[in-house]
Amino acid sequence: MYRQTILEENKAYWTGRACGYSEVNRLELATDQRRKWRDCLRAEIAEHFPGTAPECLRVLEVGTGPGFFAVLLSELGCAVTAVDLTPAMLTEAKKNAGLLADRISFLEMNAEALDFPDGSFDVVVSRNLTWNLPHPERACAEWARVLRPGGLLLNFDANWYAYLFDGEAQAAYERDRTNSAAQGVPDQNVGERFDVMEDIARRVPLSAIRRPAWDLKLLRGLGLSAEADEDVWQRVWSKTEMLNFASTPLFLVRAAKRAV
Repeated sequence: MYRQTILEENKAYWTGRACGYSEVNRLELATDQRRKWRDCLRAEIAEHFPGTAPECLRVLEVGTGPGFFAVLLSELGCAVTAVDLTPAMLTEAKKNAGLLADRISFLEMNAEALDFPDGSFDVVVSRNLTWNLPHPERACAEWARVLRPGGLLLNFDANWYAYLFDGEAQAAYERDRTNSAAQGVPDQNVGERFDVMEDIARRVPLSAIRRPAWDLKLLRGLGLSAEADEDVWQRVWSKTEMLNFASTPLFLVRAAKRAV
């Protein structure tokens, strides 16, 4: 019941944030972030599936939000299914996809309980979702389940709210706020109803756990080979993000399901 309440609170929070968060994604789509992220996704997928045309790959984006990854993956030619818990986010995602919307299957779905058969997808991708989940271990098991043998999982995330539990992380977080202000850079780490998100973050399990070590242990326990790229932020972040989030660098957990 406790964590079900968190799930409901998350849905309500992100419903309220849908328009504002969509503006962030639209800015990414309108700037060089579009190319950086698309190139990153293309390279990761091509390395795992050498010689396979993107059109032959079924890709699931979990927690699509306003659809940024769904758009990029569709541009690459992949067959994209994008799911999110929040209908308001899916509405924004369809708007942001524009002419690509008809090529993407947008579905309302809980990341921890996917309504797909085993082995439905060649690739599962996610960005900035896992930290926010009440049962992240359940979600990862679901993502592994829907991957086909030989499939690829790409999970981009960070230790976003570690500062709520760790004194050194708190000091580093405050330095980010100071440095952003000193450089005249808009602070992306504070925003609408930020106090509500902090309250939720205090109660979800991953805020107090150092990652990506947690992810690697879990995924390997699920039978996947897994590795972390803790420098991926250097490939995909804007200068503003690098300044805003210096204390919480983005990492990539890359995992593969063993072929039969």
